[in-house]
Amino acid sequence: MASAGPDADGERRIGADAAGVAVLGACAAWPLITAAVRGGRPEGMLLAVLAVTAGYAAGRIGGALLPVAAPCAGALAGVGLTVTVPHLAPGPQITAPLGHAGATTAMLALSAGAACCAAWAASARAVRFALCLPAAGVVVAAAVLGSVSGCVAGAAVLLCSLAVGRVRRRGAALAGLAVVASGVTGLIWAVADGAVPEGVAASLEGRLTAHRVGLWRDALGMVREHAWLGVGPGRFGELSTASGQSPSADGKPHSAPLQLAAEQGVVGVVLLGVAFGWLLYALWRSPRGTPVVLSAGVSLTVLAVVAAVGNALSFTAVSVGGGVLAGLATSRPFTEDVGRRDARPRG
Repeated sequence: MASAGPDADGERRIGADAAGVAVLGACAAWPLITAAVRGGRPEGMLLAVLAVTAGYAAGRIGGALLPVAAPCAGALAGVGLTVTVPHLAPGPQITAPLGHAGATTAMLALSAGAACCAAWAASARAVRFALCLPAAGVVVAAAVLGSVSGCVAGAAVLLCSLAVGRVRRRGAALAGLAVVASGVTGLIWAVADGAVPEGVAASLEGRLTAHRVGLWRDALGMVREHAWLGVGPGRFGELSTASGQSPSADGKPHSAPLQLAAEQGVVGVVLLGVAFGWLLYALWRSPRGTPVVLSAGVSLTVLAVVAAVGNALSFTAVSVGGGVLAGLATSRPFTEDVGRRDARPRG
C-alpha cells in the first residue's frame, strides 16, 4: 500500500490536469463558436483563458521549485502591482461605480491568500509566524490605499486561513466555498430579475448603485432573448440601454456570470461554473497540506464573489494572479519527492 500511494496520487493529479485542459479548451472554443454565429470580438475571452492558463503553469512550476518563497514573492508582486499600476490602485476614477475598485479588491485578496499559503508551507513554527506578517501587511496596505473592500477581503482571507489550521477534511470545506460562490451568483441574478424583497433590493441597489443594477437587468434581458448563443462576445455595450446612457461605461455589465450569459448564452455561464468547479476539484486532489489548499480556496472564492458583482476578471493581472495562486496550491514540491526517495530502505 505504501508503494501504491505515490502512484495513486500521481493518477489523481493527472486526472485533474486532464479535466483542466478540457475545461479551459472548451472555454476558449465556445466564444469562437458564438462569435462565428452572432458576430462580436472573442479576443477578450481568449486573453482571459490564456492569462489563467499561463498563471497556473507558472504557479505549478514555482510551487514545485520554491514552495515557500514562490507564494511569498507572489504576494509581494500582487501588492506591488496594486500600488504601482494606476488602473488598479484606488483613486478618483472609481468614485462612481465600476471596475477598478473590484480589481484592487481581487488583487489584495489574492495577495493575502498567497502570503497565507507561504506561511502554511513553512515547516518551522517560527518561520510560519514570521510569514503571517506579510498577510497582515496586505490588510494594512489596503487600508493605506483607501480600499475598504480590499481591507475587508484581505482580513477575511487571513482570518479564514488561521481558522483552517485545524481542519483535516478539505472536501467539506471546499464544498462550502462552492456553495458561497453559487449563492452570491444566485443573489445577483435575483437582483437583476427583481425577485428579491423591495427592502432588500433598495439596500443592495444603494450599495451597488442603480447604474450597475440597470446593467445587470439589460444583461438578463439579453439572456431571455438569446438564451443559447447569446448576443456575441463583446457586444453587450452595443445593445445595452444602461451602458449607452453613462459616459463612463466600458461596455460591460460588471458581473462575470451575467456577462457570459448575455454574450455567450447559457453554455457560457455553465462553462464559467465548471471552470470554478474544476479549480476546487484540483485543490481537493492537491498533494499540498490542507491549510495551504483551503487558504488558496478561500482567496479564489473571494475572487469569484468580487467577479460576480464587478469587473475584476477584465483585468489581465487579476486573471494571471488567480491562475498563479491555483497553481501554487496544487503543485507538488520536488523536496517531497527527494524526501520519499531518501526514506526508502536501501540494499
